[in-house]
Amino acid sequence: MADLILIFLAGLLGGLLNAIAGGGTFITFPTLVFAGVPVIAANATSTVAALPGYLSAAIGFREDIAELNRKLLLRLTGWTVAGGAVGSSLLLMSSESAFALLVPFLLLGATLVFLKGAQIREWAARRSGAVKAFGAGTLVPVAIYGGYFNGGLGIVLLALFSMWGMTNLHAMNGLKCWLSFALSVVSLLIFAADSKIVWVPALVMGLGTILGGLAGAPVARRIPMPMLRKLIAAVGFGMSAVFLFRLI
Repeated sequence: MADLILIFLAGLLGGLLNAIAGGGTFITFPTLVFAGVPVIAANATSTVAALPGYLSAAIGFREDIAELNRKLLLRLTGWTVAGGAVGSSLLLMSSESAFALLVPFLLLGATLVFLKGAQIREWAARRSGAVKAFGAGTLVPVAIYGGYFNGGLGIVLLALFSMWGMTNLHAMNGLKCWLSFALSVVSLLIFAADSKIVWVPALVMGLGTILGGLAGAPVARRIPMPMLRKLIAAVGFGMSAVFLFRLI
């Protein structure tokens, strides 16, 4: 019972962070591992638990999403689903020991991407047009990463959209939420088919992410964003160190 309360609180905090600044994975994934869930199942369960939050956020941006070309949106969704399916399948092909070895470095990489998110987006915006706009060659690899490990996916997607030449931040956020939702759905189907989702923690954490997401906007008005980002990054670095220490 105590573990489920902790998992719910982690979902609540993770949903809150994702709604405000991102970085919820740094809370949800380690909590599941510390609760005794094997690392691959914890990654799968954490990804699925984030799905309701992605959906509610996409609904919030529905007017901005509706302004995108429908055929283009369907094409991008298809490529995201394909890449996510590959990434999720690669995760299932990994052994527990191999993935456990990668976890601290995946967390560290996601933390660095999160911490430098603004600089990454600025760098990408300066290279607008450097890659083919709305091309599968850039989206599919990002989706493969997202299907394998979800941390930092939103920031990478926003940077990619900037490189495509998109400038409307609301449309970019809406597209990010929609594609993240689509990727999570295909990951759910693949992970569920292989019995990698621990359903009770997933449902409890998913409820927490919904409530945390709803609380995000009011809380965001009260917390200075630079301070919050530094705090989340500190958690990310701390979790990276903890998982690295577990390997020793």
